[in-house]
Order: sequence, then structure tokens, then C-alpha cells
Amino acid sequence: MSKRIVVPSLAGAVALGGIAIGGIAWAGPSGAASTAAPVKPAVENGAARYVAPAGGAAGSLTFTAKVTDDSGVRSLKVLAWPKSSDLKPTAAEVATAESATCEKSSARTSACTYTLKVTPKEAAELPEGVWNVSVLATAEDGDATFVPEAAAFSVPR
Repeated sequence: MSKRIVVPSLAGAVALGGIAIGGIAWAGPSGAASTAAPVKPAVENGAARYVAPAGGAAGSLTFTAKVTDDSGVRSLKVLAWPKSSDLKPTAAEVATAESATCEKSSARTSACTYTLKVTPKEAAELPEGVWNVSVLATAEDGDATFVPEAAAFSVPR
């Protein structure tokens, strides 16, 4: 997918956001351990910011989030779309979106950032109003978490 914002289709801009899912292990009186559901990647502190182009200079869309998994973080895919479109992206569609850059802050946690430059021409074609960001976090062990509305931002005129 190119680094362009496609207005009328689902393959719009890109970004990120958050939920947390976890599992626990417990050792009972018999000493046998039982495990809850497998730990899935957690996406936390997601934030999206749109800066409109000004004075002929490009604008940008930036999404940041903290992603954590017990096996480490493989990737974070990001897709931004106008809320007025009533699109409902699926995990499979977001899997084909562009990736954020994720830098490890520990063996389990990565700080992920996605930045997209927006030209004045592209900005003029964007629907104004609220946009949502969908993300798909994938762990090193293959577990994945899909967040259909991880963050929101506004595109002004």
C-alpha cells in the first residue's frame, strides 16, 4: 500500500490506538498451575494527531501507541478512515495497511509511531470531520489483537 491517503476507499490514511488484553497463571493448593486465556498483544495510550498543510508545506498524520506482549512485538498495522463513510474495517483489511515503526523499550514492550505526510492537494480531497484509526498488533508468537477504533482525530477545513 502506498503512503497516500485514499479518500473514497477503505485504504485511506493510517494510524493507531488502544486496548489491553491479558492472561494470568495461578498455582492452586495442589501445586498444579492453570492458565487463563493466552496473552494477546495489548495496545495502550494510542493517540492520533492530524496537522493540516500550511503555506505550501506538507501536513502530517501521526499515530503513537505502546504495544506489549509476553513474546515481544512483531508489528503494528495502521489504517485511518473517515467516520462519515460508515466503513467498518476488518482485521484482514488492516493487515494489508502500512506498518508503524516500533522500537523496543523492553523485551515485551515497543513504542510504535506512524507518520504520514499529507500534501496540500491530498488534504483538499479529504472529507472533513472525525476520522477513526484501526490497528492490528501482531506479537512475535503470532498472536494478534485487532482494535477497530483505536483512536480518533479531526480533519478541519
